[in-house]
Formats: sequence, C-alpha cells, structure tokens
Amino acid sequence: MRLSAIHMLAASAAPVRAFVASAAPSVARFAGGSSGIFSGARQGLRGAVLASKARPVSRTMRMANSQRLGDPIGQMMDKTDVFIFDCDGVIWKGDSLIEGVPSVLDRLRQAGKRIFFVTNNSTKSRKGYKSKFDSLGLSVEPEEIFSSSFAAAAYLEQTRFKDTGKKVYIVGEVGIEEELDLIGVPHFGGPSDGSKGVELKPGFALPHDENVGAVVVGFDRMINYYKIQYAQLCINENPGCEFIATNTDAVTHLTDAQEWAGNGAMVGAIKGCTGVEPTIVGKPGPLMIDYIIQKYNVERSRICMVGDRLDTDVLFGANNGLMSILTLSGVTTEEKLLSPENKINPDYYVNSINDFFPFYT
Repeated sequence: MRLSAIHMLAASAAPVRAFVASAAPSVARFAGGSSGIFSGARQGLRGAVLASKARPVSRTMRMANSQRLGDPIGQMMDKTDVFIFDCDGVIWKGDSLIEGVPSVLDRLRQAGKRIFFVTNNSTKSRKGYKSKFDSLGLSVEPEEIFSSSFAAAAYLEQTRFKDTGKKVYIVGEVGIEEELDLIGVPHFGGPSDGSKGVELKPGFALPHDENVGAVVVGFDRMINYYKIQYAQLCINENPGCEFIATNTDAVTHLTDAQEWAGNGAMVGAIKGCTGVEPTIVGKPGPLMIDYIIQKYNVERSRICMVGDRLDTDVLFGANNGLMSILTLSGVTTEEKLLSPENKINPDYYVNSINDFFPFYT
C-alpha cells in the first residue's frame, strides 16, 4: 500500500511551475538589471525585516525525543507544500554532491512541492551559488537560492542604508561584495585587505574611515589582525555603526574530509573586542523565512526545514514555526542528537534526504 501511495504522489502532482517574474531578486539581477532586491514589495518587506530585528529569538524547544522518519507520506509529504534545504551537509559536502540528491529533488518537484535552498555560507553570492548548482548538474532557479550574503544585502536595502550615504566595511569574501554591488551600497575591505598588516610601534594608531556606517562579518579565509582592528575601530568609534553578522556557525564544510572553523570564529573575534552583539541575518534568525512567507504567500505551518545542524537549521525551524528534519549526512551525529545534553530536537531525523523516498533507494 505504501509503495502505491508513493507512486500516486509522484504521478498525480503537476511539476512545479516557474516562479512569478517578480520573484526577488529576479533573473534580471544576474543580467545587470537595476531593480532592487525586493522589486515591488519594499514597504511590506521593510516592516517584516524591522520586526525580525526587533523580535527576540525564542529558545523554546520541542522537548520530546527525536523520531526517525518512518512514514514519509503521513509524517511529512501530506503536511508540506514547501521544502527549505540547507546546502552544506545536505545537498553537498565541499565540492562533492551527496549521492541520490538529484533524484530526490526531481521527485519532490514532480509531487508539486516548492523548493528553496537557504545557506549560511556567505562566500558566494546568489549568482555564485547558481554556478555551483549548475556545476553539480542540479537545475535550480536563481530565485530559489538564499545565501546569507544575500540576506545581509537584503537587510541593508530594507533598512535604507544607502540613503545614509555611508559605507560598509566587510570582513568576508567576494559573495558579500557582489550582493552589495547589486544594491549600489559602497563598500571596501574584504579580500583586498587580506594581505594587510599593522605596524605595532610606539605612537602608531591605525587610521579608519569615519564614514563607515556598518560592518558586515561573514566567513573569511583571509581573516587577519588588520581586519579585526579595523572593524573594531568602526564599531566602537563611529557613532551608530552597526555590526551585522551573516551567521555564527561554529564549523563549516570546506572539504568533505573534516570540519573547519566557521564564521562563529570571525564574529566571535569582533564581538570579543567590541562588546557588541551583532544583528544576525542568516539562520537561525527569522529574516529569510519572513521574506519567503511574505513574498511567496505560503503558510508557515506547511513549510519543512531540512538541515544538518541543530543550532542553526533545526533551531531555525523551531523558532519560526516550521516542521524540521535533521539529516545525519552532515555535521550532526545520531549520538549527539540523542544525547541527554541535547535540548534542540527536530520533528524527525533521517540518514540523508534519500529517506524521503525509501522504496526507491
């Protein structure tokens, strides 16, 4: 009976249609279009973004023991219209595609499910991620991709940062630069400051631009003392300068061989010398899910977040009223998930997203 139900699910639902032309940012952004990120939904999204910033992140977790997904149709498919996937550890590890992923995504689309990809990795822009999906043979539309570099630009656009006439100092990589270029916000730092140092001699003071109104900190493989000091000076000495973090992930997947220190290390360095708490625009903050709900008019209760991290992906789902599924194909082990010390529990967990269609694998 279960096999028949899965066949019926895949066969009876029409494929996902192309998203509306106003999806933001539209494909026109990648062709040099001049429309803003939110294209026609500015005032509504401005309210949502500001509300997201003001709303404290709830730490209320599901306390029940986590369950393995045993009935994909009854437990998940029938209750879900939208799937949001993390990328690193769920879709790929480093530059290696996780086995079975293309087939699972195809079957979900055939079942009429809408799919988005939300990643905390800020090293690439949405355009850069589109190229990575293409290189791995995955057909994904640009408007289906949400990176934390995009979220930082979205936040700055919706809070009208450009109107202040100020600049952004970047601790991070090219993804943040490309997203800020698309909204016309002046910036500096980033990769170009990767080789800079400081001359610690008597009387030396590092000069900094007093017109910096925000420091955006994303993952940075070229982090150095110069960048940390420059960010510290801007935040501590420029009145009103905002500290924005793309995410605070402890570790990340730079290769498929081991875990590497994540953006939490970069953000922690800046937080440690300024004493300032950052505005976090990536997961588990609510900015990106609020945007998806308002832009695409979907029901929060019919969204499922799928990720490999407890403190970002599962917390993102729990804090924002979503179903959450943890996959063990990334950083979280079953032992860690089921340990008495863990207080962050998904609705269900799977070995990989291949478990969504167990009779086909």
